[in-house]
Amino acid sequence: MVRAFQSFPPPRLPAEDMAFRDLLDPRMKWGIRRARWQAGIRNAFQRGIGMPLEELLYRRWCRGRAGATRIEAWGLPRRSVEARMEASLVVDVDPRLLIRDFNAKGVGGRKPSSSAFIWDGDWDRSRGDLRFGSRYRFISDLDEHRDDLTRTERFRQYRSRLESGHPWSSYQQGILLDSEEKILAYLRTYLGFLDDMASHGFNAELGKDDLGVAVTRDGHLLKINRGLHRLAMAQRLGLPSIPVRVRAVHRQWWDRVVQGTRGTEALTRLTDALPSCVPASLPGDLDPVTDQRPFEWPAPRYAGLDSHLST
Repeated sequence: MVRAFQSFPPPRLPAEDMAFRDLLDPRMKWGIRRARWQAGIRNAFQRGIGMPLEELLYRRWCRGRAGATRIEAWGLPRRSVEARMEASLVVDVDPRLLIRDFNAKGVGGRKPSSSAFIWDGDWDRSRGDLRFGSRYRFISDLDEHRDDLTRTERFRQYRSRLESGHPWSSYQQGILLDSEEKILAYLRTYLGFLDDMASHGFNAELGKDDLGVAVTRDGHLLKINRGLHRLAMAQRLGLPSIPVRVRAVHRQWWDRVVQGTRGTEALTRLTDALPSCVPASLPGDLDPVTDQRPFEWPAPRYAGLDSHLST
């Protein structure tokens, strides 16, 4: 059921950032402050100006006021739609079926607006294959070389940067990998995430963002934006199901589902249609890279596997 609008949800503090606290480097403090200041300014603008304006536009669309057609043509304010649908936008999927993601290279680098809920264009025809992506390779490499992380590709990359005098850093996380010990500690943290998921399952509260997906014109799900490391871990472990959140839908699919309705009726139709959406399995006809290499998932490995197989 579509819930009435109450308020936009406040940002949550992810446990993921806390896991790296032992790697915080005091030399990164000014970069951290600058990043947080920029994020604070952006969030304050959204709360004070962006969100109220989006809510005004959404209400005009709901009531069929002047400009309603143009507001829908623009794509509808995503945050206003999310605030009303909440859990209705969450779909459970088999992570090993969610192998296709949006790759902007196939459409000239053009990305739809993240502020819009309805996306136009051919973005859904350009896809990547997550099985051969950098995140799954990274997680698999850690898992395969867990007894000696110096043999991983990522360790070699970070050590090469260290030796060149340009160690890898992240102002968002406050991390500077200026020694081999720090590199290994950083990699062990990700390995710890993987082992925790194997023991306790997928916990959506541990990440900074929900795993976002978009609905294609044919009603299939493509992975977008963040959470690719957590998805790669769920795929590596063979978890039976994970929650993903629909962030956008293709205009053609939207038109077929809502059939010209607005407001609560349109969102109710959307709520009823989303559970039938399944991950896209086939490549797109505008894919920038076609990878035909053979691929095989490792045997599933997670707590509760025996009971899952017996059901």
